Amino acid sequence: MPRPAPVRAHLGSIVTIVTTVSATAAALTAVVTPAAAAPDASTSCDAAATGFIPVLQLDLPERANYLNTTPPYSLDRTADVGSNFDRVGYCLELNGPDGPQWVWTAMEPFTDDARRLGLPTHPGELVRQRVGDLDVQSNVPGVTTGTGQTGYLEMWPNQYQESASTQVANASPITYDADDNPTSNLGYGSFQVSQIGAARPSNVAAKQVFSVNTFTESTNSVLSLGIGTNLAGQPDWTFANNASRYTQRTLTAFVRPSLVTLTESPQDRQLVPRDSTGGAVVPVAGRITDPRIRRVQLRVIGDGRTQTFTSSGDTFRFTPRITAGLHEYTFELRASGSGIDRMVARREGVVSGDVYVVQGQSNSEAAKYNGAANGEESPYLRSLGTSTSDPAISGADRVWNYATGDVTVQPGSVGQWAIRMGRRLVDTYKVPVALFNGAHGGQPIAFFQRNDANPDDLATNYGRLRQRLEAAGVISHVRGVLFYQGESDNDNAAVHVAGFTSLIEDWRSDFGTSTRYYVYQVRTSPCGNTTAMNLREAQREFGDTLGVTLLSTNGLSGHDRCHYAYLGGYRDMGDHTFAVLARDLYGGPSAGVAPPNPSGVTASGSQLVVQLRSADPLTVDSGAAADFRLEGSTVTVSSVAYQAGGRLVLTLSGPAAGATGLVYQGHLGAGPWISNPIGTGLLAFRLPLTP
Repeated sequence: MPRPAPVRAHLGSIVTIVTTVSATAAALTAVVTPAAAAPDASTSCDAAATGFIPVLQLDLPERANYLNTTPPYSLDRTADVGSNFDRVGYCLELNGPDGPQWVWTAMEPFTDDARRLGLPTHPGELVRQRVGDLDVQSNVPGVTTGTGQTGYLEMWPNQYQESASTQVANASPITYDADDNPTSNLGYGSFQVSQIGAARPSNVAAKQVFSVNTFTESTNSVLSLGIGTNLAGQPDWTFANNASRYTQRTLTAFVRPSLVTLTESPQDRQLVPRDSTGGAVVPVAGRITDPRIRRVQLRVIGDGRTQTFTSSGDTFRFTPRITAGLHEYTFELRASGSGIDRMVARREGVVSGDVYVVQGQSNSEAAKYNGAANGEESPYLRSLGTSTSDPAISGADRVWNYATGDVTVQPGSVGQWAIRMGRRLVDTYKVPVALFNGAHGGQPIAFFQRNDANPDDLATNYGRLRQRLEAAGVISHVRGVLFYQGESDNDNAAVHVAGFTSLIEDWRSDFGTSTRYYVYQVRTSPCGNTTAMNLREAQREFGDTLGVTLLSTNGLSGHDRCHYAYLGGYRDMGDHTFAVLARDLYGGPSAGVAPPNPSGVTASGSQLVVQLRSADPLTVDSGAAADFRLEGSTVTVSSVAYQAGGRLVLTLSGPAAGATGLVYQGHLGAGPWISNPIGTGLLAFRLPLTP
């Protein structure tokens, strides 16, 4: 499984805990050694590649059409290597008008399968992630050489766009560089390693180490490749079509044979769900694969102490415990023996915290329509995978990322209101939060249903989200699901109720009984229409019929007839949602939090009284009466006033004789509103009149 790259851990003062595990030695598996390397695979990088062996070598042609085929490697030892490596390296050699050029780069492994180290030529062979401990050596001016850097990989057979995921600081959304977006499975191809800043934000400019592109395009196109950043075109050499400039174009993949094989370990940046005592056990387990190794030691550094565990057996399993809080943990595994002492694995940025799912249409995607939310990002907000509808891309992305709010269908995309909500949970309760957004714009309730014959079906929205939760190890630890959908059901209440009832039953089956469910009453169904009330009234009733907690979208003035600006829209929505989660799950205040929700309407002469379920005081803006209408009568509402005890008193233009019901429909755009102390608007409703 691909592993993401490091986040710097807070070390603090150090306390040492030592545990020793003994076991008798068992038979050791055979190991591939550097001495076994084929002599005809020598490269200009051999001095830098000490301790590595070449496993794949390819003389790149001027033109290639490798889509759905295996490139003609002159060296292929992947079957011998298998998963027996703990570090990956690449050497690209070019010889052209500027003379012989070469670059060497090595990094933590992004896969445990040697067959995935070469050019990706089949759909689903996709790597887009950070890598840690990047080593770069080169004879090309402008390439930053050295060890301990942070890298970013873009490896896929797909076509791609300039749009950025925002996982790479200072990458551009309008040029092809270190952070692009794979799209169709039709071929173009990217095989790129970049140097990036370790943090987000960062003052470090993203730079290319090397690029090989166009290898899955038709033979009508010349390969685009280069070492370092292209200063005369697209920075990552896309569309350079320059392979004919070089008489030598050789790409060699290397591995460093491993000393141990891991069977359990965290990923970089992983969030492990906290348990009832405020932390989590994070196992690290495996077996020794090199007969020289006599001892394996794990150090876990974070929250002001270091835990140390040691094993002298041929297998090992350590169970360190981490605590939930605003601190990250680094896991360092060393193997030592006769004449050898090596760091064999390092995982950084591991945290423990809470998990939430966001699902629905475009107002759950909550992209940047008007105003940015990037100021809400935090190193303690995480996500795994991509909310794409492409099954191949979705299935390939199993990497933990930083959560980001402004872009959609990208690694880490969670939406603007979700990232605001998450940031407030992080800042207020000092707990990391993982957000999983599975939303897809413009879809009816049927789109989100589970395939009961195959719940993990990647061809379904439900299966793609479910697989991400399973891969993250959090599917049975979801604290809350937040659902905003219904515009595309076009006020068909029967279809929406049946679909949501089925959906929540499946969620309760998959997530367990402790998860809380929150449903936003949509502002419009369809978009642009606030007079249709069937679906919105049905959603309001979910609180009574399905045991969900209702959330209101009235009161948000930054509304464009369908979506919302950040200020006055998604930002406020995130604040309102935070307040409800804080009340329900963190012991936060309850006064003034619940969306105003009526329980009944009584009529007396020329006056109606709407009894609310909460006695929270409400603010009634001038002009709010226009959003009420009576059914069965031409009488209108002249004024509205709040009365202590949770009552709205409506004065009518005449007696309500003949009226059968009262509707509050809200409106498009900005106020006036009837809202609670935190600004949440009165839920839309349709209720019968009682004497």
